[in-house]
Amino acid sequence: MRLRAIERDDLPLAVQYLNDPDVLTYFGQLAPFSLQDEEEWYERMRHDNNVVNFAIEVDGRYVGGCGLINLDHVHRRAEIGIFVGDKTYWGRGIGSEAMRLVIDYGFDYLNLHRIYLRVFAENARAIHVYEGLGFQHEGRFRDAEWRHGRWLDMLYMSVLEPEWRLRSADKGVADDG
Repeated sequence: MRLRAIERDDLPLAVQYLNDPDVLTYFGQLAPFSLQDEEEWYERMRHDNNVVNFAIEVDGRYVGGCGLINLDHVHRRAEIGIFVGDKTYWGRGIGSEAMRLVIDYGFDYLNLHRIYLRVFAENARAIHVYEGLGFQHEGRFRDAEWRHGRWLDMLYMSVLEPEWRLRSADKGVADDG
């Protein structure tokens, strides 16, 4: 698994992934994506200094994306997001590894202090991954979004740079022993 720049050639596969109801269950988009929508997003993203997005590639195949948005260099924070669109890679640790790499990038290269995320409260699989990465629960927005014919709560979680460094150092000691 590696992270790389998103290329225009990735967009048709991204559209396919982002129109899959299983992928969209907890994703932000409510309406179907067209290739034109994705191309417009791609152009906006390429010129937005407050966004850093990566393609997730496994065995030479584009399988999803991960990145940082709402970069705030004054307060040294950003929101992280991820999707693995190729369902054959679900449950294989690809998302966790991609998140680790983006978090390292945020703290090591962008000098961030805080990386946060939003996740639907019923998305137990994602919450488990985020907790495993060291994200702490910060709050719950009740009835935050209308999805699938009902209101869903949204959880906010974050990890701070000193927590990440301590956790990484502890894992390094555990790995060496």
